[in-house]
Amino acid sequence: MTSAVAIVGTGLIGASVGLAARRAGVEQVRGWDPDPVHLATAAERGAVEGAEDLATALDGAELAVVAAPVTALPAQVRAVLDASAPSVTVTDVGSTKGGVCAAAAGVGRFVGGHPICGSEARGPEWATAELFEGATWFLTPVAATDPDSYRVLHGFVAALGAVPVAIDPEAHDRLVAVTSHMPHALANVLLNQAGGGKVDGHDPLDAAGGSLRDMTRVAGANPRIWVDIFLENRVALAAALAEHRRRIEQLESALEAGDAGFLARWIGEASANRRRLLETAYENAGALQRLRVHVPDRPGVIAGIAQALGAERINIAGFDLQHLSSERGGTLALLVAGETEAARAAALLEQQGYGVVVAPVLDDDPGEGS
Repeated sequence: MTSAVAIVGTGLIGASVGLAARRAGVEQVRGWDPDPVHLATAAERGAVEGAEDLATALDGAELAVVAAPVTALPAQVRAVLDASAPSVTVTDVGSTKGGVCAAAAGVGRFVGGHPICGSEARGPEWATAELFEGATWFLTPVAATDPDSYRVLHGFVAALGAVPVAIDPEAHDRLVAVTSHMPHALANVLLNQAGGGKVDGHDPLDAAGGSLRDMTRVAGANPRIWVDIFLENRVALAAALAEHRRRIEQLESALEAGDAGFLARWIGEASANRRRLLETAYENAGALQRLRVHVPDRPGVIAGIAQALGAERINIAGFDLQHLSSERGGTLALLVAGETEAARAAALLEQQGYGVVVAPVLDDDPGEGS
């Protein structure tokens, strides 16, 4: 196990790496950040021991983890490679790999990385040691990669609770264009279309149902981050959008022709792919139950529900809140494994006055409630 790690960049991901490393037993976790506020906050959280400069942070490290915006990553990785000893393995956590891997081409001790996790929150104050548990963490070794450096990084990632998966850097960027970057782009398109005008005097956003809220959760994400991601991966993203356009044209043709058979097959294919998605995301997706709980808009409600279920040792596998308004409150969706546990949770919440609807996740209609 790695005994000394340097974290270069102490935002949400970098600070979370530090916290997870400490939990995994890493003896020395030093951090440096060009933003002194981020560094101070990460140090206060216990994620890192703050260093006064990059060289100090790297002193004695076996592994250096670089966490920076994607446009800054190539230069920052080169700076870390130049400032560190030849024995130090260097990696990054950027969401695109082409640019940073090209910047470190031929340097065997650099191995690109990308943990598939994160949060809508920003900054080290939101960091958590549990962020990487069960998450895929892509590693991008190339022909020049030193086997010992790959082994060090692979072991470190696994020790944090993540699942290391090797992938070619170019293939990585094409993959995330489809699974991450295109969904962000389309969420913006959908919300801008819905908010771009009225229908016979009615504002579509005033009449939006759960399906639009679900599909646009990531719309409007931090432009300082996402403009860079879109442009950094623009070739792969443009190709993914072109394929999306082809599929939209297929749907348009089926609607024009009144082709009910195509539409039925199309929906069935999506249903099967959704099942596969859930089975990949959850260890026992077939046992997952979704509890829809109507909650009022007042402080402490969500924390109270979590504490009440936790006191009864009912584990929440996931949750999402759809806020309607200050008057109407919102709907809290909880994922609980097993019918018995879901029934216990529902009974407990109903005793507290909440309205609860329970349904199996894999049989639940994702479009229910519009």
